[in-house]
Amino acid sequence: MKNILRLTSYILRPTSYFLHLTSYLLLLTSSTAFAQQQSPLLYLQTSEVNDLMVHYQADKGSISRFYFVNNSPERRQQVEKLDKQYLQQLEELDFNTLPVGSRVDYLLFREKLQQELHGLQEEATQYQQLNGWFPFAEKLYAIEKLRRRGTEQNAQQLAASFHDMASQINKKAKALEQQQEINIDLVLRAEGIVKGLQNALQSVHKFYNGYDPQYTWWAAAPYKELDSALNLYARVWKEHEKTAPGSSRDSSGIIGYPVGRTELIRQLQEEMIPYTPEDLIAIANKEFAWCDAEMLKASREMGFGDDWKKALEKVKNTYVPPGKQPEAIMDLYNQSIDFLQKHDLVTIPPLAAETWRMIMMTPERQRVNPFFTGGEVLSISYPTDDMSEEDKLMSMRGNNPHFSRATVHHELIAGHHLQMYMCRRYKTYRDFRTPFWIEGWALYWEMLLWDQQFPRSPEDRVGMLFWRMHRCARIIFSLNFHLGKWTPQQCIDFLVDRVGHERANAEGEVRRSFVSGLGYSPLYQLAYMIGGLQFYALKKELVDSGKMTLKQYHDAVLQQNMMPVEMVRAILTNQRLPEDFKTNWKFYSLK
Repeated sequence: MKNILRLTSYILRPTSYFLHLTSYLLLLTSSTAFAQQQSPLLYLQTSEVNDLMVHYQADKGSISRFYFVNNSPERRQQVEKLDKQYLQQLEELDFNTLPVGSRVDYLLFREKLQQELHGLQEEATQYQQLNGWFPFAEKLYAIEKLRRRGTEQNAQQLAASFHDMASQINKKAKALEQQQEINIDLVLRAEGIVKGLQNALQSVHKFYNGYDPQYTWWAAAPYKELDSALNLYARVWKEHEKTAPGSSRDSSGIIGYPVGRTELIRQLQEEMIPYTPEDLIAIANKEFAWCDAEMLKASREMGFGDDWKKALEKVKNTYVPPGKQPEAIMDLYNQSIDFLQKHDLVTIPPLAAETWRMIMMTPERQRVNPFFTGGEVLSISYPTDDMSEEDKLMSMRGNNPHFSRATVHHELIAGHHLQMYMCRRYKTYRDFRTPFWIEGWALYWEMLLWDQQFPRSPEDRVGMLFWRMHRCARIIFSLNFHLGKWTPQQCIDFLVDRVGHERANAEGEVRRSFVSGLGYSPLYQLAYMIGGLQFYALKKELVDSGKMTLKQYHDAVLQQNMMPVEMVRAILTNQRLPEDFKTNWKFYSLK
């Protein structure tokens, strides 16, 4: 009604209307001109591919929530359909007209979709190979599908189906106990299928039980029978991890799954690392040699000559008393922040410095992560009262102030906390998570602050060198394991003998690297040093050449959000990437 009255008013007063219209057109013209002038600022947050990527992430979320049963054919088909639709839409963009940042988004989004389609095809192949072990699956999937829209089901028939499926599963479980030839990839996929079926069954039961009197009467007991059978089946498959062809287990008790050279190379190409596993081991050994030389210098300054392990032992015994570790970490953090600000190395938003939090790490978590971790939440690894005296001492020694001084900036600012703070504020549509950016950036700061003379004493240098040696060792032991050359126990011994780890801490590192379910890819551990070397090489190219200051370089990286470092380089050096781009940046010379 208000709009009608306003229009009537303008009709009655044509002169006034004309003046308003003229003013509006002038405002529109000036706004358009301003927007065109400000387009470089707009590109801080968007690109021509932004809209597609935002819609894809939302569509993928909708599909994942509705078709929630992982490893089911229905979910797989829906995700595959979505990926192909977005690949087609992406290809409809005119790549040759895109600026460099948009080209990066195009190439990385296309690679993301292609990687997912590759994974879906692998899932479909494995599902087909396991079909004989899951003759009951399609029936349970169908029951869950009806539940999604609240369909009333024949409770008596449902109860009979639950009982029949439980009987089939129990027979399959007995047969599986005698089967020794199922390889580890299929075992892990089978575990995923069982977990999906358990979720489907629970979804059905929670929806009808207690609400539908017919279901509650007929199906409640058969549900427990089927649920129990699925739990048994899950345990039998889990037990097969220990002996399945393709798994690796030794006296350490750690079970891992070497992926082999071909798969390593495929994953390295996906991460835009144009080196072979053997090249990366050579890089690690070259960096290790530098660490060895610097460690000997520090050892001599401490009065231990060339016996650097005695120097390391002295540093480990500087641990703080029980209850004092949070205070010690806070002091190290303040020293780190003061150093960064004094040398004007990076922009530190006041809110980022204010809002990170502390927690104490659980003993269970310390078994796979013996050192403190960071991000917005700093998780402090330190012994609890129920740990053995031996484990308490190893934890305290492994988290001494000189070791922690080397990594507090890695975990907080300008490492993981500042990374994630900026990722929530710049290019938020980018979803190209990679450990070479995440861990590489944090490790780069360890390298840079060494160059900036952040360590104040030889003890500090020993602490920083311990961690740098550890990053080299991660490349060597993880690749040798996945190449099938080393066992988990050999990896543990290497960390103890070559780096000087406490044995319990070395076991935690290896367990973290190889045990399934912890979320670490075969490349994760090598990504620290290799990603750090990428950022270090890019710093040389842009800062050491005088093209940017350190602060400009660091701020620019943090405003791009996470992606392969080669793509960060493409943006910051304004490369005109071709549509058929292949990784080619040789960021490290082996000569």
